[in-house]
Amino acid sequence: MSSKKESPWDQQLHEAAIKGDLQQLRKVFEAGRVHVDCCDKEGTTPLILAAANNRLECAKELLKQGADPNRQRTTGTYALFFAAQGGFLETVRELLEHGCEVDLPSQDGGTPLFVACQCNKLNIVQELVERGADLHRTMKDGATPLFISAQNGHYNLLKYLISKGANVNQARYDKATALWIAAQLGHADIIQELLGAGAEVDSARQDGATPLFKASHKGHIDCVTELIRHGATLGLLENGESALHAAALFGHFKVVKELVLQGADIGLKNKEGVKPEELAREAGYDVIAEFLAKHQASQQTTV
Repeated sequence: MSSKKESPWDQQLHEAAIKGDLQQLRKVFEAGRVHVDCCDKEGTTPLILAAANNRLECAKELLKQGADPNRQRTTGTYALFFAAQGGFLETVRELLEHGCEVDLPSQDGGTPLFVACQCNKLNIVQELVERGADLHRTMKDGATPLFISAQNGHYNLLKYLISKGANVNQARYDKATALWIAAQLGHADIIQELLGAGAEVDSARQDGATPLFKASHKGHIDCVTELIRHGATLGLLENGESALHAAALFGHFKVVKELVLQGADIGLKNKEGVKPEELAREAGYDVIAEFLAKHQASQQTTV
């Protein structure tokens, strides 16, 4: 990227691209004092500005004048990235028709497909996938487009990616899967879709926390119900805790009741030898502690 100071003509070209002023754009070119890919200190070109602001006619003119559609800013982002982010389908198509690469990564590994998934631009995602965007590409942390869709709760987008062959069990580098992040954030509809597509119900992050554990920890009752319905483990996990321990410790009474109803062991001790009832009492959740104590007593009486 050029580090030279922007000339007045550079600035005029940039301003015309931002505003969509095609007449001014052509006028600056006719003066013959500016390069079509002149950039600011961040590497932003007129084409990037036109794409980011959905100035289609200006983008067409810039491409006609020889603008490089693959010119990247210092962050690695480029014209297609911003057009995808904004949901500007015609601009996306124009760039691709002029040789724009579909999967250039930014510094964090993100591509136009990632940002379209993040911003819930289904029509853009469909266009990019049809043009060859890689569904299985990962960001620097290992997140896939499917993971990003699950994280943001974009149901229709997630369904589309699954229909195109996205791997529902591909995990980030910390072993968190799309199901795990959906459980943490309370996206019950996403959980249902992922499980229906073959997601592993007990896929644990590297710390041993499963989707059910995170849903219980966060108090997402609908997610808890769905995960249990698909056979999620109620016992001790690799982290030495259970979902019931998590729900009791963080005061989620509805989750505690559901876990007990579904057969969670009230007397189960964690790695430190502590029962859910004791965790609840220590945390000040006396109602939960009393509920657990009464149910354990009734279970022992029944036995």
